[in-house]
Amino acid sequence: MAGVLAAASAAAGLAGCGTATPGHQAKAAAGHKIKAAAVGSLPPVRGLAARSAPAGWRRAALPGGRAALAYPPAMHLVGGDRSTVSVARLSAAGTYLMYLNATPRQGTESLRNWPAFRVQHLLDDDASAARLLAESRGVRFAGGTGSCVVDAYVTKVKGHHYTELACFVQGRTAASVIIAAAPTASWPSVSATLIRAVGAYQVR
Repeated sequence: MAGVLAAASAAAGLAGCGTATPGHQAKAAAGHKIKAAAVGSLPPVRGLAARSAPAGWRRAALPGGRAALAYPPAMHLVGGDRSTVSVARLSAAGTYLMYLNATPRQGTESLRNWPAFRVQHLLDDDASAARLLAESRGVRFAGGTGSCVVDAYVTKVKGHHYTELACFVQGRTAASVIIAAAPTASWPSVSATLIRAVGAYQVR
């Protein structure tokens, strides 16, 4: 799910949560930079609440119907791993303006370790630096409970800056991850739409 939004070839990289071993927020792999406040001192994720998607929004389900992603008409399905669902809004040049992805649990991520796991996965995958901005636990979703973070990261390739809302959601029968991302410069103008999409995520 970490990846270069600015290139179409990065869609597959964004689509999978991977199986990276959870790391400590205060430590990073060699050559990486990480800035993160201790869990518990971060501000909460603002505006996130479970509610139905607005009228006219579309819905795409994970294989097996384990979860369903809601997205606005301005976004469209894009390619990715078979086990995932990804939608995006692209510019005329093909760069990613908004991105949503749902992925089944693939590693040791959990409600408890999610903040550290997510940051370490970004660094292990495509980010040269990552910074936690907000974190909430016990977030209510339709059909389950989640742990969520807002983070900002810089890609290893071309140094693109992105901000994302990333949630690990535990349903009654399955766990999954939902990611909402956009270029950091445009995050203030699109975050309300992306947060609304995350809030409409349904699991079972």
